Amino acid sequence: MNHETDPAEPVAEISDLRVEIDGRTIVDGVHLRVLPGRVTALVGASGSGKTTTGLALLGEYPAGARVTGEVRRPGNGPVGYVPQHPAAVLNPARRVSALLDDIARPRVRHLPRAERRKAARELVLQAMADAQLPDAADLLRRHPHQLSGGQQQRVVLAQALLLGARVIVADEPTTGQDVLTRSAIVERLAAVAARGIAVVLLSHDLDVVRALADDVLVLRAGRVVESGPVRRLWEAPRHQWTRRLLDAQRTAPSEEVHAGPGQPALDVRDMTAVHGRGTPVLRLPQLALHRGECLAVVGRSGSGKTTLGRCLAGLHSRHDGEILLDGTALPRSLRRRSRAQLAAVQYVFQDSRAAFDEHRPVLDQVARTAVRLRGTDQESAAAEARTTLARLGLPDDLARRRPGGLSGGELQRAAIARALLARPRVLICDEITSGLDTVTRRGLLDLLTALVRDHGDLSLVLITHDLDTAATAHRIAVLDAGELVEQGPAQRVLTEPRHPLTAALRETIARPGTYTRA
Repeated sequence: MNHETDPAEPVAEISDLRVEIDGRTIVDGVHLRVLPGRVTALVGASGSGKTTTGLALLGEYPAGARVTGEVRRPGNGPVGYVPQHPAAVLNPARRVSALLDDIARPRVRHLPRAERRKAARELVLQAMADAQLPDAADLLRRHPHQLSGGQQQRVVLAQALLLGARVIVADEPTTGQDVLTRSAIVERLAAVAARGIAVVLLSHDLDVVRALADDVLVLRAGRVVESGPVRRLWEAPRHQWTRRLLDAQRTAPSEEVHAGPGQPALDVRDMTAVHGRGTPVLRLPQLALHRGECLAVVGRSGSGKTTLGRCLAGLHSRHDGEILLDGTALPRSLRRRSRAQLAAVQYVFQDSRAAFDEHRPVLDQVARTAVRLRGTDQESAAAEARTTLARLGLPDDLARRRPGGLSGGELQRAAIARALLARPRVLICDEITSGLDTVTRRGLLDLLTALVRDHGDLSLVLITHDLDTAATAHRIAVLDAGELVEQGPAQRVLTEPRHPLTAALRETIARPGTYTRA
């Protein structure tokens, strides 16, 4: 469990760090001591300064930044960095063996030439073992794109270990992962800390922070508002913002909606969806969504959740079976659906930033939905867009900005507003809370709950890997390897799971002790 004593000498230290860009303060007076064998977590909402502070340990700052303060690394040892998207730092043209050999070879140059290749390979294999990468011989032959996201992350970690890093900065390592994968990441980073390496964890995932960290710094608007041992912060938070972050984490299940005998709003029958060369990735004998209901579709990465959502929206046409809207079959392809059918089933993507044109104001893009799908005139559409955006917490000054001027949570609200201007019967939200801090996530879930409650005709499909998020739904459907393995009222599925996968997911997030710590 968490260490009780502090080693005296830090392996890295930040004193009074201040970072400004174009006169705007990103980090303001941050102090940080990084100790060997301990995990220090930086938590806070998007834009709080976590990543800027973490990257300062590597000597990396945003372009054009004005930096004051001091960053010290006694001995100037290397600092490893495990980014949120590891594929971005792996050369796609080179095999894993080449990526790791390049780092290992300089470390064996002192040996006789005949011994170097073998010694370098031993270092590589040891680093892969320390990063929990099994089947090393097979993985070394692959290119990065042939690895899963988790495997890519472990290759980057192995690179840092090969460098002999005394500090490893892990930037949102669990974002977008199901709870079982998150548990494995916790174990991996705990094992690294157990070897005496300092870990700096940048995360919005408070369950992971609670399980893994020894010390926590809570940031808000670039300032540290509270710091201390993780147990003390959880049991007796002193700052109002810390209490708000912790309170926002707790989710209350929705009351069950009792479906009447009437026709479902959306009915899926005998669906088999395929990818690539016809490989089945989803088999769904029957799934119904009733009017005024929120259905959470839950499962591990690769279980078929997003494929289901894309089939419902007409974005994935390679399936058989039927999708019925109010008893009428929907064409499989988006291109064959009428304007009314397009408006009736709306899809909100996980990556809201990629779903907007960065060169046009958000207000114009939201209003465009009413013009395109309902034939509304420009002036009326703009007025309706302003009203809808304001109701979702985006006033006119924000709505008139381009997407780059909004935070991730604000853009998700804009994406929901854009979908609502179609006046849909069914709203499909694909992992839209992934990567958000607890306060922003809580606000977005409250918003979705209110939308379903206040719009009698609206039904919601909430695709998520997170059972805490699914707890806000009326019903839950669990997918595993493309099969529907369980469905039922949310409270029953959460408290009395009938399938081993559901039980494993529930067990992993059960509190206290959400994850195990080595």
